[in-house]
Amino acid sequence: MRRISMWLLSTVVAVVLLFSYRTSTNATTEAPATAAASTAGGSGSTSGGKTYTGSVASTRWGDVQVAITVADGTITEVTVPVHPSENGKDREINAYALPVLKQETLAAQSADIDAVSGATVTSDGYVESLQSALDAAHLS
Repeated sequence: MRRISMWLLSTVVAVVLLFSYRTSTNATTEAPATAAASTAGGSGSTSGGKTYTGSVASTRWGDVQVAITVADGTITEVTVPVHPSENGKDREINAYALPVLKQETLAAQSADIDAVSGATVTSDGYVESLQSALDAAHLS
């Protein structure tokens, strides 16, 4: 009888702990848009080249938008003006994922880059928006 009571109690505790675990939520409030982010597919001039902004890619954790600066047919800079940042987990993931994605973009000079482990959803949105920016810049 004692074993059954302990088993029942431990099962109830495990179920309560599982249901009380909070995951990140998909809040739909938009991040503030910058001037470059407000013109999807648009372009602007900077001192180092021309900036092309990709379309906003909606992911289940939030929107992602990429802007690239192109000089002489080469991507010289990558920014991500819109990315999920609603909670601490989003900020933590993107703090390490976005620099890796930017570095891979500059190295590959295309959207043919690997997803960052642990940030697959953001990586997919990043690649989608990056491809849109590359299309606007007439790059492959």
